[in-house]
Amino acid sequence: MALLEVDNIDVHYGGIHALKGVSFSVEEGQVVTLIGANGAGKTTTLRAISGLVKPTRGTVTFGGKPITNLLAHEIVALGMSHVPEGRGIFSNLTVAENLQIGAFLRHDHDEIARDEKRALELFPQLAERLGQNAGTLSGGEQQMLAIARALLARPKLLLLDEPSLGLAPQIVQVIFKIVRQVASEGTTILLVEQNAHMALKVATTAHVLEVGTLVTSGPAAELARDDKIRKAYLGVH
Repeated sequence: MALLEVDNIDVHYGGIHALKGVSFSVEEGQVVTLIGANGAGKTTTLRAISGLVKPTRGTVTFGGKPITNLLAHEIVALGMSHVPEGRGIFSNLTVAENLQIGAFLRHDHDEIARDEKRALELFPQLAERLGQNAGTLSGGEQQMLAIARALLARPKLLLLDEPSLGLAPQIVQVIFKIVRQVASEGTTILLVEQNAHMALKVATTAHVLEVGTLVTSGPAAELARDDKIRKAYLGVH
């Protein structure tokens, strides 16, 4: 049984039909990516999965449990963390306080301390800035904090929305190296990423969205070699 099953979901924003019958699954241990142009529905798909918007049709199942009608915090409690586009950190709180918020549903204090130590090993820049207000971090450091905070919830599934957005190329390389590391340690990842080159390198499976419809799916390495995909999303002519 898949860890996540998205079955025939539609999402409407007022009169806009943002998602149309989107279906796919994510197996435990996979890195799955959604690629597509701006406005294709990638972010909406993540928001529908994590409970931030309600599908008008279809179902989302996580760990064998229907979650379509659950509230976002109830979905977090089941083991899903969502790092939103724009990072969503608390600018006026310190780095340490942001990390503590990631673990707010947990009570296993020794394990939380161990997970925080591991997060700071993954992101050593944050270890030097624990007492600093998060709003004073660089864009790359804020993205690292958003991912580290999500990992403090110890998720079975991590949703990452545009982790490379607005970052310098060398920082993008660092972020994706850490995404690979997190995946190798057993966290399943669903990744939305405008940088299709990087997304297809890190993912096992890829789905292509066009104007709210899922049009192509397959192993990421195969899609990276597909001429149509290369021309449309990888800038290869």
